[in-house]
Amino acid sequence: MSAGGAVDLGLLVLRCAVGVVFLAHGYNHIFGGGRIAGTAQWFESLGMRPGIVHAWLASVTELGAGAMLIAGFATPLACAGVVAVMVVAWITNHRKNGFFIFRPGEGYEYVMTLVLTGIGLGAAGPGRWSLDYVAGLLYPPGWTGLLITAGGGLVMSAALLATCWRPR
Repeated sequence: MSAGGAVDLGLLVLRCAVGVVFLAHGYNHIFGGGRIAGTAQWFESLGMRPGIVHAWLASVTELGAGAMLIAGFATPLACAGVVAVMVVAWITNHRKNGFFIFRPGEGYEYVMTLVLTGIGLGAAGPGRWSLDYVAGLLYPPGWTGLLITAGGGLVMSAALLATCWRPR
């Protein structure tokens, strides 16, 4: 396998890893445990109002971004979804608990890793084993992908927090 092929394989593995994590989270928020109603109550407890709207918004974003990452479709937009959801989680839930996830309340190491992985993937692109490559869509992403991912994700999360986060 050439160096380019190894990079494409590495990007596919990374896209699929983050994509599966996001699909699983979205699915669990809707169908697992307390279902969407339980997720909505949890979001309300974090100060995200109205909780039901944010439960659906986060869950659908997770499902969509996860599927898009696995397919390598509109990768910078999918990565912006990863960044937006995880920045909101970082600020509303994990920030106050310190770095390590095994601390009470769960620290921010996990969400930080997903934010930075999303930004890196958005800049690096999906590789040649992707729908983006086949369609010539935002490929190669480079600075454009970085701007869409980091800029879009941070603007979306900031707007959501500014308009809807009302912690007690």
